[in-house]
This record gives sequence, C-alpha cells and structure tokens, in this order.
Amino acid sequence: MTSSRVTSSQPQPTRPPRPNLVFRQLRGQRSPAEFAAAVRRAAREIGERVSCDARYVGRVEAGEIRCPNYAYERVFLHMFPGRTLTDLGFAPRSSVRGRRAHASGETAGAYEPYDTQDVQHAHNPLNPYDQQDPHDPHGQHDGHALHENHAENDEESDVLRRAFMTGGGATVAAASLGQIGLAFDAAAAGRPVRRAGTGDAFALEEAVRRIRLLDDRHGADGLYRRASEPLRAAYALLDAGATRQTTADRLHSGAGELAISVGWLAHDSGRFDDARSHYAEALATARMTGDDALEAHAFCNTAFLARDAGRPREAVRAAQAAQRVARPLGSPRLMSLLALREAGGWAGLADRTGCEQALARAQALYERGPTEADPEWMSFYGEAELEGLEAQCWSMLGDWPRAARHARRAAHLQNPHFTRNIALYTAELADDLARGGRPDEAAAAGMRVLDLLDQVQSSRIQTMLAGTARVLLPHRRASGVSDFLERHASVPRTV
Repeated sequence: MTSSRVTSSQPQPTRPPRPNLVFRQLRGQRSPAEFAAAVRRAAREIGERVSCDARYVGRVEAGEIRCPNYAYERVFLHMFPGRTLTDLGFAPRSSVRGRRAHASGETAGAYEPYDTQDVQHAHNPLNPYDQQDPHDPHGQHDGHALHENHAENDEESDVLRRAFMTGGGATVAAASLGQIGLAFDAAAAGRPVRRAGTGDAFALEEAVRRIRLLDDRHGADGLYRRASEPLRAAYALLDAGATRQTTADRLHSGAGELAISVGWLAHDSGRFDDARSHYAEALATARMTGDDALEAHAFCNTAFLARDAGRPREAVRAAQAAQRVARPLGSPRLMSLLALREAGGWAGLADRTGCEQALARAQALYERGPTEADPEWMSFYGEAELEGLEAQCWSMLGDWPRAARHARRAAHLQNPHFTRNIALYTAELADDLARGGRPDEAAAAGMRVLDLLDQVQSSRIQTMLAGTARVLLPHRRASGVSDFLERHASVPRTV
C-alpha cells in the first residue's frame, strides 16, 4: 500500500468501499438509531464512552469505516462475544493502519469522527488521523486546496476538532469548553482568511454532537458561554467560503445546527433572549440555503422557547410552520415531536381541545416507528420524552394527577445516558405531586432530583424545584417534607 502523502495536484486513484453485509445482518430488524442506542448501552456496560448514532452505523454498513477504532472494537466484541473483527465484517487492522493523513484542505476530515478514545492509545499517540480509512470516499484529495491550505487548515481545524472531546462531570465539561474558546482566540489572531475544507465540516459536525452529549449528561449551565466560541468559529468559516459546494452546504448545515445547540444551552439556562437570537440565526441560515431539515429544527426549538417564555400563541404558530416544512422530509417521529410542540402551545392557551387533538396526532405519528429519515438530532426523542412532554401539557392545564402519571412514566422509561432528562422528569413529577396534594411523595421525588444536581446543572430544573419547595412550605409536617426543604435550601444556585 502506498503512502498517503500527496506530492502532486493529481487526485489519487480510489477504490469504492465494499458494504459490510455481515454487520448489516447483525443489526437485524432494528433501525440504525435503535442499533446505535444498543451500542451506547453496551459501551456503558464495560466503561467505554462512544458517541454512536445512526450515521455511524450507516457508514459502517456502507463500508466507509473498514476497521473501527479501539473503543468501538472493545464494544463490538462485548456485544458479540466469541467473534473477531473480521467475523463482524471488518478488515484486519493491519490493512488499514499506518496511513497518516499529512494533508489538509479537503483531506483533513478523513478520520474516524468518533475517535475520542483512541487518540490516547499507545499505537495512536495523540493523532486523530492515525486510523483513517484509505478508501474513505470523504477523504479524497483536492490537490489545489492541499497545496494552498496545508498549515492553516490543519491548525484551525484542530482547534474545532478538539472541541467537546473531554467528558466527565459538569465542572470538567465546562472547563474543557473554556479551554477551547481561548485556544481559538489565540490561533485565529492575525491569521489570513483561508477557505474551509472537509476537515472543518467534520470538526463542526463533531462539535455539535459533543455539545448534545454534554447537555444530555450535565445540562446547560456552565456550558453556554464557553460553547459560543466554536459557534463564532463556525460562522467565520462560512464567511471565508469553502473549497467545494458540497463542503459549503455541510458547513451551513453544521453552523445552523450548532447555533440551535448553543441556543438550547441558552434556553435551558434561562437566557431566553440569547436563545431567541441563536434560533433566529439558524432559521436565517436555513432559509438562505434552502435547508428544510434545518428550518424545521429551528422552528421546533422556537416553538418550545415561545411556550417557556409565556408566548403560547407564537408557540402554536412556530410548531405549525415546522410541520409544514417538515412534512416532505418523511419522518413520522419528527412530525410527532412537532405535534407535541403544538400541543404545548395550546396548553399554554388553556385550549384543552386543541391540546388533546395535537397529543393524539403526536401519539399516532410516534407509533409509526423510527425511519431512516429521522434527523440525527432527535436521538433524545423516545417514549420517555413523549411522556414527559405530555406531562408538561397536563400540568399547564392544571390536571395534576394526569400530569404526575405521565411524568412518572417518563422518569422510569428514560435511558440512563440522559441524566439531565431524568432529573427534569423527576422534577416535573415532584411539582405535579405537590400541587396535586401529595406532599410526602413530592418530597421523595424532590430528593431524587437533589441527588442528581452534582451531575446536572440546569436553571430550568432548579426553577422547577424551587417552585415545588414553595408549594410544600405549608406542609412541613408531612413525611419527608422538612428534610427536603432543608436540603433544598442548602443547595447553591447556579447563574
């Protein structure tokens, strides 16, 4: 096998990837998203952290990933004991190792996008390119871009690529984001503008995934301000232009999704004006590029924000606009979520009939099941989220017993990965129980939320818990209420 270093502007010959039919057979009747969830669960069982999603599964099955990184290898061998990588349809590691990508430009992104563990492996020292697939079609060389952008592309792409690559507790996550922001400022100072390449697109998409993973675990507080730096970097890349139209399209989509993710961090931490601005930015990006999927996502979050900000009629309009643009995308699960956004608006307007009709649509659409058209960002939307959003609707309508029933189901059904959502649903349950005249059960649920606050920092959850505490004040003599109130009063508030 020849070296990957390119010494001329001529594109290198390529071999089309060979589909991994064995891996596809092992997935069976599960959708790519469902199989990805199973991979993440298996990783947690052995103490690994992988960010597997439907796109990764698709790349494996298409043969674009000929050999997984070491973290994925350990997970797959745990899932299918007694088998080797070749038994799972992968190429031997010896056939794909040793091909380092020295080039940048359109080549800089040709690395395993989830390679967050192997960068520290003894055979892969701090080099995210060390396991690139030499036949990955996303890694083809553009000789002109390579010649012009080598040093600049590598340095600036690495800044984005390092974004959100460290996990741990909320404090560690926040600190890692702060370091990225400072690194970007230092790297960008005085640098001539250059055109973006595929490496930037990969890095941007990975930054979006890492924000979502950190938010799932830890909530938004402590992450929002630091996450703004990669967003500024993303729009700087858009301003600079791209080497190819396909790359430009990915950058626009990635920047829009990043704006929504940063907007959600603002939203969840109570910065509603900032969130509104970020969502509007994403919507403008979607409109300029004709990206219906991004537009639907921006309207979806705008509807949610409007409901939380006390503008229920705007929430209904935004949710209906999202449904109009999303209908041709062919994702019943997306339409289900958007119907729930509409239901939340009707509940805020105290329109029980409109709310019930939207909830019925949401349930019927959800039951159609997952499809290949489901957006990657909807990985959070499962039965637990469906129950949780319905609980919020009944709570706004003042039907506390019904709200508590759905909130309890949501907390029970939630995947343990989504620590923030478990805390959110349990806080919703505590509030519904308190307002429904069951103070002892409310205090017990509130205690469970307090147990999670060392992992989760969310102003939304803290505000809900504070409201529950106020409702419980007249019931200090009920079992457990006094203990909850005392412990709640001792918890420091985040800003």
